[in-house]
Amino acid sequence: MKKINPITLIIIATIFFIVFGNITFFQEVLKIYPIVGFQSALFIASLALVFTCVNIIILSMLCYKYTIKPVLITLMLLSASCAYFMDSYHVIIDTVMIDNIIKTDTGEAFDLFSIKQFLYILFLGVLPAIWIYKVPIAEQTFKKAVLSKLSVITISLIIGVVTILSLGDFYASFLREHKSLRNYANPSYYIYSIGNYIGGLYRAENNVFTPIGLDAKISHEVPDRELIILVVGETVRADHFSLNGYGQKTNPRLEKENIINFSNVWSCGTSTAVSVPCLFGLAGKSDYDHSKAKSIGNVLDIAQHASVNVLWLDNNSSSKGVADRVEYQSYKSPDINPVCDIECRDVGMLAHLQTYIDSHPTGDILIILHQMGNHGPAYYKRYPDEFEHFKPTCKTNQLEKCSSEEINNAYDNAILYTDFFLSETINLLKNNDPNFESVLMYVSDHGESLGENGIYLHGLPYMLAPDAQKHVPMLLWFGENIDTEEINVEKIKLKSDQELSHDNVFHSILGLLEIDTEVYEADLDIINN
Repeated sequence: MKKINPITLIIIATIFFIVFGNITFFQEVLKIYPIVGFQSALFIASLALVFTCVNIIILSMLCYKYTIKPVLITLMLLSASCAYFMDSYHVIIDTVMIDNIIKTDTGEAFDLFSIKQFLYILFLGVLPAIWIYKVPIAEQTFKKAVLSKLSVITISLIIGVVTILSLGDFYASFLREHKSLRNYANPSYYIYSIGNYIGGLYRAENNVFTPIGLDAKISHEVPDRELIILVVGETVRADHFSLNGYGQKTNPRLEKENIINFSNVWSCGTSTAVSVPCLFGLAGKSDYDHSKAKSIGNVLDIAQHASVNVLWLDNNSSSKGVADRVEYQSYKSPDINPVCDIECRDVGMLAHLQTYIDSHPTGDILIILHQMGNHGPAYYKRYPDEFEHFKPTCKTNQLEKCSSEEINNAYDNAILYTDFFLSETINLLKNNDPNFESVLMYVSDHGESLGENGIYLHGLPYMLAPDAQKHVPMLLWFGENIDTEEINVEKIKLKSDQELSHDNVFHSILGLLEIDTEVYEADLDIINN
């Protein structure tokens, strides 16, 4: 095999990335800049040229004598995977998505696997990587290698700058008004995101843990014990709750309960990794910093400091650091979850709860149940067969192969199972009514795109994400033993259509537990009248 110059290899790899790894990028560009004449066609061609120059510069800075093959092989495999997810689900590989990928467990990873993904990785990743591995690279002296690299970087920079200046009107719009288009660039944007993610990990490791609410206490004048179960839903959008007027009856059991449903609630983020820490944190959406979240106390820490018995049960991947300092149990295994078939079910988290409640004869109790819920794309796995009420259903994780009706039916069946799970949770609370002021709060972490405008799943940057990924269901249920002088249910119902958010959960939990602390804000407490 003929030896190849290192710069030539970099240029070949770059062109391969542009042509085969950026279908979604150019689709998004064409939505905003459709080809309607010579000028627009010229801009699209120039954009491909500028994009090529940028990637040549990036790869030239990463690839040296001993790193060129490892770097290009790694990028081939990563870019193939990124291309699959962007082309199939229209997701963006940013720092949040990288965090989600790293924290995804084995079961969730298998849910995403498909033949199409295998073919993407094989033809866009493995086969090109094998060629790169086998191709011999021409030896260069240190001086020649440096001059060669400086030359290609300089030439690429000049070509890129001249091209941008020659079509200044188009690029002014592209760079100022449509910055989000760059989020689809493969591999440059995920390389940038990986750098940001690693930087965030470094900052997080150097953050000193800061407790909050150290003044928290429950007055001795409060005689009644509280039993609060907070259910953190997974990937449920508000407009698929029949409680919110959705056409299919996805909440038949909850509709028979005395529920206070909040129809206008907005999530902190569009992924579990952001929404769950933000949901339990003091900062709220406006001040949320993902790299600092784990090093700052949350509402569970405050409750525990005030002598509340706190328990987190998880049928999802993890608590995302929220429950690091409280009692935690994972229900992902049949070793502890008694309700498992093709996967362990959310309702299994209720199996041992009465024993836990009975074993804590004093103090208030706060229990968090973190659902598997509607985690996609394999919605058909999220419920037992007897809950397949809406048909036909999508029976694959390759959602683009299913009709809109099939996807929505599978998704709605998973909500129907959540409806059952929540009704069973309410029954548990009813059984404990004589001894507690019992409360159920349910709120989903984020929503989900189900193929609208070609977008699937969730995790888009908040500014770009459609309302389907941000508008979430939330509800409250109160037991019969609630002190009506403290909690005016009728006044709370008046807030059912008000715009609320995850920011309200932190302070509402403190209000329900009647915890006095300086970090509590009454205006954000849904219960406060």
